[in-house]
Amino acid sequence: MRGGHDLGGQVDMGPINPEAENEEPVFHAEWERRVFALTLAAGMLGQWNIDESRHARERQDPLTYVKNSYYENWLEGLEKLLLEKELISSNELQQAVAIEISLASQRFSVPNPEQTKKILYSGTPSLMETDSEPRFQIGDRVLVKPSDSTGHTRAPRYAQGIVGTVSARLGCHSFPDSNAAGGHEGKQLYRVIFDGTDLWGTESDKTEVAIDLWEPYLEQANA
Repeated sequence: MRGGHDLGGQVDMGPINPEAENEEPVFHAEWERRVFALTLAAGMLGQWNIDESRHARERQDPLTYVKNSYYENWLEGLEKLLLEKELISSNELQQAVAIEISLASQRFSVPNPEQTKKILYSGTPSLMETDSEPRFQIGDRVLVKPSDSTGHTRAPRYAQGIVGTVSARLGCHSFPDSNAAGGHEGKQLYRVIFDGTDLWGTESDKTEVAIDLWEPYLEQANA
């Protein structure tokens, strides 16, 4: 999906003025800490996955996404998911108070603190079993397909339409485009190396950029 979140390689965006990582606080304000906690707590209900969560943030007006801070975008996504999954009503969201506990919400099993810690530390592996053979081999030249899809994708816009070289086969992993739409399926994943000049233009440094890309994003490049 092309939107305000896909900024890599875009021009005229101005300086990013990053904070030094060793000086930057984990949270810049108490409300950020609360949004982070609310997002994790709501995710424990098991009503969406990480790709649905990302896509909920992406489905904003691009200008709003760029204007928002990091955790403001997290909050936008969380509110959208809570409404779409009918866990709260729009009236409850506007009034910031629970008005009625739905029957659906009563069936959820909410993990206790110890269970939550275990879930967070272990995560959910993306590796999946498959009978399909990889379409591409190490050394193959591949083209990243251009896409105007309105769905979620992990193929960055700056690499679309660019040719790179497969440097590694990483196995079969959960395909984010399908996962964001509620369909859990695995696709072959590759590490593809791109020439920085091809990505950024002739004035760029001659660096190499490695991007992990799923098979549906790729096609064989013309010889």
